[in-house]
Amino acid sequence: MAEPSGRAIVERYARALQDKDFDALALLLADDYVDELPQSGERVRGRANALAYLRSYPGGVGTIEPTSARLVGAEDRWVLTPMFAPLRIEGSGDVYTYVGAVRYATGETWQMIQIVELRQGKIATTTSWFAAPFEAPEWRAPYVERFPAMGA
Repeated sequence: MAEPSGRAIVERYARALQDKDFDALALLLADDYVDELPQSGERVRGRANALAYLRSYPGGVGTIEPTSARLVGAEDRWVLTPMFAPLRIEGSGDVYTYVGAVRYATGETWQMIQIVELRQGKIATTTSWFAAPFEAPEWRAPYVERFPAMGA
């Protein structure tokens, strides 16, 4: 049986996060998995700590619930419409970028981006950034086209 591609592994990871399937995540993460969170200066070291962190998140790990399961896009990127946690995955080999949206217990929807690095068919490291929605400043109005912000 052929080993899954790096993209297939990252897609499984995205779906496991979406489904809150911690058993699937346990199979995808390397024993020595590391997630770095540069915005808060934190590092989650080890699969056990990563799973405990997700399981004990106050209010639960949230995602935007899907209303459709239609995948749109090419092999090197995809979008689940309408809006849902995984929005885009790009990359090749052992390095991928995973873009998504996370709905928190407060009801806020934030943007998320992760750099996902694989090693020997497992998720070895992720670097994760989370960005809250914000109001566009008026000074930029003459230079930009406005559209509904995600989470607004």
